[in-house]
Amino acid sequence: MPRPQPFRPSPLAAALALVFVSCSSAAQAADGEQTLNTVTVSGGNTPLAVSASPNASQAQVTAAQIAQMNVVSTEDTLRYVPGLNVRQRYTGDRNAVISARTSVGSTPSASSLVYADGLLLANLLGNSYSYPPRWNMIAASEIESMDVLYGPFSALLPGNSAGATVFITTRRPEATELHVDALRTQQKFALYGTDSTYNTHQEQMSGAFRVGNLRVSLMANHLNAYGQPMSYATGAASTGSGSTAVSGFSRDAGTLNEGRWVWGGYGIDHSIQNTAKIRLDYDFSARTRASLTYAEFRNDSDSSAESYLRNADGSTYWGTVAGQRISTGTNQYVTVKAADFGHSMSATTNRLWGLGLNTQPSDELRIELVSSHYSTPQDTSRAATNGMLQGDSGAGTITYGDGTGWQNADLRAIWRGLTGHTLTGGYHVDQYSYSSLKYDTSAWRSDTTTRLSTQAEGKTRTDALYLQDAWKLAPAWTFTSGLRHEYWQTFEGYYYDRSLSSASKRFDDRDGHYTSPKATLAWQAHPDWLLKASLARAYRMPTVTELYATATSATGQKYIADADLKPEKILAAELAAEGAVGGGLLRVSLFQENKQDYILSQRNSITGITALSNVDKTRVQGAEVAWSGNDVGLRGLDLQGSITYAESEVVKDAARPEYEGRPLAIPRWRLAGFASYRASDAWSASLGARYSSRYTDLNPAFANYDLYGASSGFWVADARLSYRFAPKASASIGMNNIGAEKYYAYHPYPQRTLFAQVKWDY
Repeated sequence: MPRPQPFRPSPLAAALALVFVSCSSAAQAADGEQTLNTVTVSGGNTPLAVSASPNASQAQVTAAQIAQMNVVSTEDTLRYVPGLNVRQRYTGDRNAVISARTSVGSTPSASSLVYADGLLLANLLGNSYSYPPRWNMIAASEIESMDVLYGPFSALLPGNSAGATVFITTRRPEATELHVDALRTQQKFALYGTDSTYNTHQEQMSGAFRVGNLRVSLMANHLNAYGQPMSYATGAASTGSGSTAVSGFSRDAGTLNEGRWVWGGYGIDHSIQNTAKIRLDYDFSARTRASLTYAEFRNDSDSSAESYLRNADGSTYWGTVAGQRISTGTNQYVTVKAADFGHSMSATTNRLWGLGLNTQPSDELRIELVSSHYSTPQDTSRAATNGMLQGDSGAGTITYGDGTGWQNADLRAIWRGLTGHTLTGGYHVDQYSYSSLKYDTSAWRSDTTTRLSTQAEGKTRTDALYLQDAWKLAPAWTFTSGLRHEYWQTFEGYYYDRSLSSASKRFDDRDGHYTSPKATLAWQAHPDWLLKASLARAYRMPTVTELYATATSATGQKYIADADLKPEKILAAELAAEGAVGGGLLRVSLFQENKQDYILSQRNSITGITALSNVDKTRVQGAEVAWSGNDVGLRGLDLQGSITYAESEVVKDAARPEYEGRPLAIPRWRLAGFASYRASDAWSASLGARYSSRYTDLNPAFANYDLYGASSGFWVADARLSYRFAPKASASIGMNNIGAEKYYAYHPYPQRTLFAQVKWDY
């Protein structure tokens, strides 16, 4: 098969664009000035992917709701959305991944999508904690609304929408505005030998102005964040003698109920994050608008460690290069190495270019073009071989990920010119490029390298055509059918490992065609009640890092990619009823998701190796109830709440039959509730609560979930009080995790955190 060409839209896309633009010009010329004022594009910000969606389950977060929450980063705004969990381990965490009601584990980054004004923020280079959405490209103060769709029922979206799709819409300025925000947080954290306070501050400014038909929006954000230890140096005791001059161990039972000793915490992140963005919107006419976005996010991080061990003189013990046997009791010892106390640094620069065109040539036709380019011109990670013991000099590794990124484009149109039908169709193309080069170095904080250790690189590309028809069968009945056809390619895959020459190879290029039909039947059974039934096929393509990015972590854990992975084949179904109840809106949903060739990443507890493979069949089924209402029993009191129940299992796994019948890592129960009360124009308050049962593990020997190393259940509550002390100024205080709950997504989540915020809006 010939190697694919560099990223460019196909001739079909160019032809469609030419036809659409020609139609637009002709229609505007024919309509004249009078008709241009009847329908305006600039006032309608809702993306076509939302307005044309047949999805039965939807949720929305508004700017008014966001104003009542304790929000540092954009992902905080999703905290109370039904069926969702965002894995944010500390303020400033750059690995905040969405987990939806059918998503397996707490870090399935490739099973959900995030867009901002149509630009893709979801990082589909991989499917793990290392590939979260690029939340930093959006500030909470910019958001007008957030729409959440559940499931792969829209032909306009790829199979990555099987979990949830978040559409962020930002405000379009009509006049000059300015928003200034200063925030401080303080987390009190205690676990094992750590008992510390972590302070974070953020300064943010956003604003906009208009000159004629040109709107200019600006945003700048600075975050100086400190996090608690993310991981811990642990081990089981061995029989034998060891040194008795060191003390300070903690002890508990591990996830497999094994006794373990804890002697240090690492992954203590201090990051400096800076974001700058400019967006230009230009109205060529009342029917045609174009936008250009440029955003840059920079992060500098220092990840350090603390040792709980003390020498006899009280000084800190950092282990030894070869490892020292330290006594933990009579005839028992653990081996403590300097590498247990990891020290690393990273510096990244992320850039996003976005182009949008929205035009309405006639009352029946609307066209939307969105294209984006995301790149990392700098991505450097440094790690010391012997942790904190060696300080700022000595041997280590340097990993370069420069040039990794993605490009994509969507050209779509919606046409209402055929009586009883609303047609939506379009073309999509994307390309993902990955590159990682890891070098040994004699000076880990410098740019001096000695020899290449590992190298991984590769690309994927998807071209898709889709068509969807919403057919009004009768006044109360609508049947929406869709078809999405995708041509997927992976190419230029390469892996090199100096220590394992047998694993080093250049992989064969692969491609395939995949067709996904969709169908939704909607019945307006009563003016207040809408019933929907949906069925959809979808494919979640392997990401480029799942195919090629075999790697070894700083702690020596091996992660094995698989270049022969098949796409996940998804069959999703949902029954839903939505109607007015108790002065609010009630939604009841029954959902099921069957997967063939589910891509599973599983760590072998004996070898320490994590390998990817296709599991033959899995199933998830459940129910969700969500309700929201405004001015509920009291003017100014808004309430929302949800309950999600899910059951899951591995139906067939020929490679690991012992997993068959075992539940997947999906919480059985999730609950969320949020109440806000506007007592007056000056005072407002809110209270939120979240519950999740634990994420189970496929390993039947897994015994303990409510501790480090497991994904535990939790019950946490948050509160906020705000006061507007001047017409354009307000102050707020808040608290997250009021009860100081200790809970985990392998790593520990934040404990009780205080918030103080001052805002000024002009």
